[in-house]
Amino acid sequence: MKPEDRKTNSPAKTSEDRSKKTREGALMRKILPGFLTLVVWLALSPGLAARPAGQDDLDALKKTAPKVYVDCASCDLDYIRTEITFVNYVRDRKEAHVHVLITTQSTGSGGREYTLAFLGQNEFKSDDDKVRFFTNKTDTQDEIRQGLVKGLKMGLMRYVAKTPIASRVSVSYRPEEKQAALKDRWNSWLFSVGGSGFFNGEKRFSMGMMSGNLSANRVTAESMIRLGLSAMGESTSFMFEDSEIESRSEAQSFSGLYVKSLSDHWSVGFYLNASTSTFDNIKFSLAPGPAVEFNLFPYSLATRRQLRFLYRLSFQTVRYRQETIYDKIKQNLWAESLSITLELKEKWGMVSTSLEGRHFFHDRSKYSLELEAELSLHLLKGLSFNINGSGSRIHNQLSLPKGEASLDEVLLRRRQLATTYHYYFSVGFSYTFGSIFTNVVNPRFGSGNGMSMNLSF
Repeated sequence: MKPEDRKTNSPAKTSEDRSKKTREGALMRKILPGFLTLVVWLALSPGLAARPAGQDDLDALKKTAPKVYVDCASCDLDYIRTEITFVNYVRDRKEAHVHVLITTQSTGSGGREYTLAFLGQNEFKSDDDKVRFFTNKTDTQDEIRQGLVKGLKMGLMRYVAKTPIASRVSVSYRPEEKQAALKDRWNSWLFSVGGSGFFNGEKRFSMGMMSGNLSANRVTAESMIRLGLSAMGESTSFMFEDSEIESRSEAQSFSGLYVKSLSDHWSVGFYLNASTSTFDNIKFSLAPGPAVEFNLFPYSLATRRQLRFLYRLSFQTVRYRQETIYDKIKQNLWAESLSITLELKEKWGMVSTSLEGRHFFHDRSKYSLELEAELSLHLLKGLSFNINGSGSRIHNQLSLPKGEASLDEVLLRRRQLATTYHYYFSVGFSYTFGSIFTNVVNPRFGSGNGMSMNLSF
């Protein structure tokens, strides 16, 4: 062994190294917990994070921005909050300076008319405004939400201009580009065609359904024409023990409507309906007739308020597939109907209700009465209440076929059954509490929170 090797591996040197390592380990054990605590504290302390110059001033200005409540169930609120950052969004309408109520209605081209009602509250009470924009049937969802954001920006400017944050907002103008006058070669006509098929099956069960539709519409300020043709066929097969149960149904219909605008409250029209249906025992039915409608509110306010009275007179010639319980295989019938419809959309919620009565002239005991209602109320801060339902009194089932319905016709709803009433009803509520602000958008792990809890009863 070499002398230098003996020196390196001497007991004294080894003991010194172990002592040094022990001191270093003890020092690391003292420093490491404190260092880790400092790192975690820095990461979780937003106040110590690096902030851009002037960020504190901007945050102070942001607190003075108008508080906005966007009342729109079908809007992309995350996109709106991302694109419009110069206001504060709140989840309760009573906390807002501006309540934005967004309503829509169909246009003649198959698109939508969006009405943005800006309703001032608190400091901006009675300072209201309205903005409209239109979409085409071919517009994508991204184009629609861009148009909605543009309309919101235009409407919010009058409120932002009265707050200190207006100093950080700029307005730009794009000169109008001259375009050649567009000529509508379709003369306002819009056509649509569609179809679908659904098939489902397993070893002892199979079902298939096919449907198709065709429509042609022409809507102008002076008149409206709507034409529609549809067809549906459905087949179901069950295997029970050694027997097979098959059931088929089909229906076709045509609907036509012409409406002439008389004023901002009155309109008249003529309609024509034709149909055939195995469920209703109708081989062929044709029903033309005139109609007149009065709207208590101007039609220009239709997206917010409507109270319509619609009267119809009709003549129906009908041939039945099977002889009816009234010993008829064909009939000519005169009938009339009156419906009253109320639709309101306000800050406190929405109500939509319709009452319609109909009877035949040859026998006034043959009548029907139907009530439909939908109500959504913002009762208290964060508390909403919803009711939806309908009920009918039925005494005009003239097409009921003679004879008893088979078990499969009853269970599969392949044949109209005698009844004197029909109803549907649902009720629900929701309560939200916590922070009033909803400015932050965080899309991580999808649009939800990753966890949810549902309560049903």
